[in-house]
Amino acid sequence: MSHLTPELERKLMTAVERMPAFPKSVQAVLELTRNINCLPKNLVGVIEKDPVMTVKILRVINSAYYSLPNKITSVGQSVVYLGINTIKNLALSFAAVGILPRFNTSGFDIQRYLLHSLTVAAVSRILCEKYARTETDPTDCYIAGLLHDFGKVVFAQFMAGEFLQALAIAADLDKPLYVAEQEVIGADHAYVGALLAKKWQFAEPLVNCIRDHHNETAEASAMMDCLRMADILCRKHAFGDAGNPWREEGLAHMPQRFGTDIAVVIAALGDLQKIVEDAQSFAQIGTGK
Repeated sequence: MSHLTPELERKLMTAVERMPAFPKSVQAVLELTRNINCLPKNLVGVIEKDPVMTVKILRVINSAYYSLPNKITSVGQSVVYLGINTIKNLALSFAAVGILPRFNTSGFDIQRYLLHSLTVAAVSRILCEKYARTETDPTDCYIAGLLHDFGKVVFAQFMAGEFLQALAIAADLDKPLYVAEQEVIGADHAYVGALLAKKWQFAEPLVNCIRDHHNETAEASAMMDCLRMADILCRKHAFGDAGNPWREEGLAHMPQRFGTDIAVVIAALGDLQKIVEDAQSFAQIGTGK
């Protein structure tokens, strides 16, 4: 968005700078697990230094969702039962949840936003495993799904009046929210989300994916394809709500790698209800509910 005025750029950067930092412990987890030879004990060592993260992970693994026969009392045992990738995704999810504001004045439903983000993250990861495993890391697709709409949180928290107006336009005129944001604010949530991901020191491909996920002229990538398809599926099935009304023409933008029959893609995902229940469990524990 090179057309942004200097004044608007300053305004957006000020809003982004007011967002909390992404936990260093989670950044350390990401750095460790980028190495395919990452040892479980090293991951455990990092997580155990973050007592809040430790408690939340143990709450999840001991919840009814997993229904394990014996109580798990350590992060080390959690890694054994769930595996490194699942623990990493849990850490990311809880970090993102922990940054979310409890209240905002824009009328934006943070809980429904959170459910949408968590389900998009999970579906994006599964799509990568099924369709693009040799091209990109499924966990990167999970992160892209988790953070793709975080710019909306920035707007809801620090530009509430303008965001409320954009939400109303999107709902009343059946218009994509990012278009309404550009009309009202001058920039959309994807652009601001990318600024935030850059502040949090995520890798450039992920930053670009967040920035361009609504840009139909952006260069395609496996991560982008999985994110866009996951977003289409979750919006169509109303898994949460991020303020962007579903429109059937969204199916026209299905990435080519998934074919033209959405039913085939849905079948490849397995049990959708399990994905949603998983996301709901993470959301409840992450927010302390």
